Amino acid sequence: MSNTNHAASKGRLLVVEDEVNLLEGIRTVLELEGYDVITAENGAQALEQLRRGHPLPDLIVSDIMMPVMSGSELLTEVRKNPDWITIPFIFLTARSEKTDVQLSKQLGADDYLIKPFDPPDLLIAVEARLSRIKAISSASRSALVDLKQRILTILNHEFRTPLTYVVAYADMLSNAEAYTLSDEETLTFLKGVNTGAVRLRRLIENFIQLVEMETGDARRNYEMRRTFIEDLPELIREAAEEVFTSAVKHTVTMDVKGALPAFLGDLHYLRSAIIHLLDNAIKFSPVDKSIVIGARTAVLPQKGEPGVEIWVRDYGRGIDAVEQRRIWESFYQIDRDTFEDQGAGTGLAIVKAVAELHGGEVAVQSALGAGSTFSLFLPLKPE
Repeated sequence: MSNTNHAASKGRLLVVEDEVNLLEGIRTVLELEGYDVITAENGAQALEQLRRGHPLPDLIVSDIMMPVMSGSELLTEVRKNPDWITIPFIFLTARSEKTDVQLSKQLGADDYLIKPFDPPDLLIAVEARLSRIKAISSASRSALVDLKQRILTILNHEFRTPLTYVVAYADMLSNAEAYTLSDEETLTFLKGVNTGAVRLRRLIENFIQLVEMETGDARRNYEMRRTFIEDLPELIREAAEEVFTSAVKHTVTMDVKGALPAFLGDLHYLRSAIIHLLDNAIKFSPVDKSIVIGARTAVLPQKGEPGVEIWVRDYGRGIDAVEQRRIWESFYQIDRDTFEDQGAGTGLAIVKAVAELHGGEVAVQSALGAGSTFSLFLPLKPE
């Protein structure tokens, strides 16, 4: 049974109740308030309504004790389906024991009303849940629009710039006779092509690594590849050598405090995290200031567990306290338009993901005009 008048509806509700008179009473209360109501007399009928799904209900109100399929079984099925999982679910039942309420919330119920009920209580519960889901949807859409804009900015700037290098220099080299290039000019153009190609490769690798972290592939890689890291200073030196090539004008200083304990980790992901920390320091440091990278035994700030800390210190412009939480987000950059910083905003997000993969933490200490220290904390015992 359903109400076919969808005009100016405040929302589409599915009401599930095996007592027909009570079902009609609930339906009347909700329709008088402006809701579009569809009904079912048990969980099995409700599932059929959901499978038709055009449109899906905005909220479900259900009894618990019903023939064929109970409300609890219905809720379990609803929460299994990714297309239905966000639909708010309210139990309206005579079962008032504390254990019943607790079980319902464990299953994923959003609210729990006891029969007999006052119509205003039901209306308030419905309106509150619908308002909440609308607010969440609005925030999600806003976040998605923001993310799309960041990605478009990256594609427009970060990919176009190195492509311009590659295409322009390759064009000159392919027309060498017309340009009458000297050996020195040819070498310069080849270096330009290489610079653009390396930058493109690293951008693509960063995107792939972020996808690995988001999809769970990184966890599987970590489980297969993790081994005891017995020489952390050597790993740091290898990463620094990869970053501080002849093309980098900055200098780096190593500061390793005492003997470091061995710990389980993924060499590939840890090397990547260290490289990103160093790249970040280079980006924000004046060339006349040395970048410092160090390692020491430490206690994880949040978990209080023993571990090791890898830290990188720069003497750049520093980070405002308000921004320090957001810098670990994917594609986030502080005032990119103002400072025109290079990079896709993926480096620190990868560092954070690597830390979490190892059961570790990240932290930053910074002050405007005084530089920043970024830390990667790794536990001695993995989770």
